[in-house]
Amino acid sequence: MRRRVVLAIVLVAAASVVLFALPLAIAVRQNYRDDELLRLQRDAVAATRQIDIGQGGGDPIEVPATADDLAVYSRAGRRLTGEGPARAGALVSDVIRTGRIEDGQEDGRLVAAVPLVTAERVTGAVRVARSDARVTSRVRRAWLALSGLAALVIALAAIAAVQIARRLARPVEQLARVARRLGEGDFTVTPARSGVTELDAVGEALDVTARRLDELLSRERAFSADASHQLRTPLAALRIELEAMALRPEPPPELGPALAQVDRLQETIDTLLAVARDAPRPRSPISVRALLEQVEVRWGERLDAVGRALRVASTGTDGLHATGSSTVLLEILSILVANAVEHGAGTVSVTARDAPSRWVAIDVEDEGPGVEGPVQAVFERRVGADAGGHGIGLALARSLAEAEGARLSLTRARPRPVFTLLIQQAQPPPASDAARLARAEVEPGPP
Repeated sequence: MRRRVVLAIVLVAAASVVLFALPLAIAVRQNYRDDELLRLQRDAVAATRQIDIGQGGGDPIEVPATADDLAVYSRAGRRLTGEGPARAGALVSDVIRTGRIEDGQEDGRLVAAVPLVTAERVTGAVRVARSDARVTSRVRRAWLALSGLAALVIALAAIAAVQIARRLARPVEQLARVARRLGEGDFTVTPARSGVTELDAVGEALDVTARRLDELLSRERAFSADASHQLRTPLAALRIELEAMALRPEPPPELGPALAQVDRLQETIDTLLAVARDAPRPRSPISVRALLEQVEVRWGERLDAVGRALRVASTGTDGLHATGSSTVLLEILSILVANAVEHGAGTVSVTARDAPSRWVAIDVEDEGPGVEGPVQAVFERRVGADAGGHGIGLALARSLAEAEGARLSLTRARPRPVFTLLIQQAQPPPASDAARLARAEVEPGPP
């Protein structure tokens, strides 16, 4: 924006200077030329007072001494004396015919012609020619002065443009920073007023938007927290009943999978409750290897229980760290693995790899036939008896990914579908913080 404002003002100033200076330069040149021709006419008239071509006898015609080329012509147009063309040119002929003083330019020289009058009759003419070097020199100096003045005006316009652009761009940049912080979830930020009416109106609109978003998200967080708390009570009662059934002499075979589903539901509720309570925070670096280990710990035995295999691997990610919440990212990967278990077949593979542009990619793949229909449809929320498909799990996973600044997509639909989670890379934490972060990743805090 600053560059555009400066460029626009400088171009307008330059155009204005050019439109004003060009006619002025032409007028100055013409004025200097006319002034010099007027002097030449005056000198020619003064010379005629000392010239008499009507005198008798053989006396030569006397002409005054001058630095100019001066010639005397008869009424017939023949040069009688002096320096000039042998025959009168058009300028001298006009003077002899009309009896008026004429001037002009011939062969790069200034020329003035004055009639010689004897007894009220034109008897000849005096032609005076002078170099136009003096006019050229004066015009050159005047044009140099105009050029310097024009450059000074444009430079002052550029300085003023920089100041104006700075004054206009600073509040716009501040509004952009405020908008970014609003996008990151910080609704306490308030843009300072700049004194520019239009920009202040935008700032006030952002203030109103921040308040409304804060109220809306506060209500949603409160509802999510309350709903999660309400769900935890019957879930705990269900776990007690299932564990009581496990104490019987012959517990039913479905008891193990049921307890696994209760555990998964408990983990999901804990994650959602933690996200609902989460305030805007700087994201911490997470070890990609530690994240994969958590996935293996959480899902290895569960897949073994249903006769499926889990393969966790990494390609070029040793020592890499990602940005985000380990609890939320683990929940996203758990949703993807659960989706592969429920809708896929064969081995479930979770593979981390280094992606271009400083991203970490984690692929979740199974050996099933794949996803039918449009690719984006798998991320749509579908609830109800006739919803079919993947329900709200994948939609929730994408929402959680976007909240963490990550990206979730279906990179291969069929066969052997692949869901890819892209997480931004982060700088590894300092050595003094590595142990603390590792413990935090393995031991999630209370919901």
